Amino acid sequence: MKRALAIALPVGLCVAGIAGCDDDTPAVEPGEELSGGDATVFDTSDRAFGLPPSTLDRDGERAFLRGRALFRDDWVEAPASTDSRDGLGPLFNARSCEACHVRDGRGRPPIGDELLTTMLLRLSGPDGADEPTYGDQLQPLAIPDVPAEGNARVVYDENGGQLADGQAYTLRHPTYEFVALGYGPMAEGVQVSPRVAPMMIGLGLLEAVPAATLEALADPDDADGDGISGRVNRVAVSGSTESAVGRFGIKANQPTVRQQTAGAFLGDIGLTSSLFENETCTPAQVECANSVSGGDPELFAAILDDVTFYSRALAVPARRDVEEPDVLLGRNLFGTIGCAACHVPVLETGAFPDVPELANQTIRPYTDLLLHDMGPELADGRPDFAATGQEWRTPPLWGIGLVETVNGHLLLMHDGRARGFEEAILWHGGEGAASRDGYTQLDASDRQALVRFLESL
Repeated sequence: MKRALAIALPVGLCVAGIAGCDDDTPAVEPGEELSGGDATVFDTSDRAFGLPPSTLDRDGERAFLRGRALFRDDWVEAPASTDSRDGLGPLFNARSCEACHVRDGRGRPPIGDELLTTMLLRLSGPDGADEPTYGDQLQPLAIPDVPAEGNARVVYDENGGQLADGQAYTLRHPTYEFVALGYGPMAEGVQVSPRVAPMMIGLGLLEAVPAATLEALADPDDADGDGISGRVNRVAVSGSTESAVGRFGIKANQPTVRQQTAGAFLGDIGLTSSLFENETCTPAQVECANSVSGGDPELFAAILDDVTFYSRALAVPARRDVEEPDVLLGRNLFGTIGCAACHVPVLETGAFPDVPELANQTIRPYTDLLLHDMGPELADGRPDFAATGQEWRTPPLWGIGLVETVNGHLLLMHDGRARGFEEAILWHGGEGAASRDGYTQLDASDRQALVRFLESL
């Protein structure tokens, strides 16, 4: 059952049912521009997502710089003279973290015959287990003498509609076609879950939010009757028989930045680690299984430590134009039509000894990190721990207004199907349907104000 939290909504943010809320007098909360609390940076350039907090001590600065270099550098196949950086593959999606998370930002779907690099396809059979020939992820690249798994292209069908005032819109629905599969056809009924690489900012701050806060936000049975039934995803902890609250990944299937990082090293670059010790080769991939290893494990503990620190410490850009009247109006509309029920504006971090500078901060990520049923139109049909095929984690919205500056596109949603903010809103179904419908009833000036608010994040 959803419980009251000691987390204040920003002054002026009007949410239906909040006593004393006055739509006519929006106000700016002091410090509202500080999305990451003390871990906020003031940069609006194409490097805005790649900066450390100014509060890091000398040791933290050094760890951040080491991690950044490792995040950007390419790995090579084994054996190599650089034994600390070999072990690439045998099958992989990219040679570096930066290749997927370009400038620590957001990926996009492939165009034409581009390889799946800043986007990946999760796979499973109809029973939810890994696809028997290709495993749990399509990997389009391979080291010499190992056949690559193949590639996929995306095809869109467009459907139109009208808002309440008659404005027309179109939405594009993606389907995925496998190309040049190296190990034969996929299993009948394969489930495919496309996922673009997410922004890297603020991950340590999100990890520092106490699990109790997320559990208190959850309302799995919709006990308060507001139509929102966010659920915690409880997920496996590597090396342990215990489970933990999931908070990272499109379906909140990873509990910590470290485990998320190690999982990406394995699935995306093909590097084993102390957390994930086995290569991803399936029984059908004989050459993969017989290839030369880069070590046991291939990823040195110190490298995992530094890349994890870098990923945790990436700061959050400050909001812009927070005092502009149209931005303030858009912020209030965001609450009034119900968006803030899932995209919770304000959270508090707790103790966080791994990066103490991130502890006890008031942050504005616009997420509850919970699973929500978003309806059949967005469903991938693929379960992930407690997440069903229609459930997705609420993505943080901080920094979203700078994606176009950093990454040169504004393709949104988990698979990049939405060409901008309005299409992203209109794709919301399930628990998001009421907010979507509220948006469709706004007049053009109010819709523009809501988009201006999102651009300010």
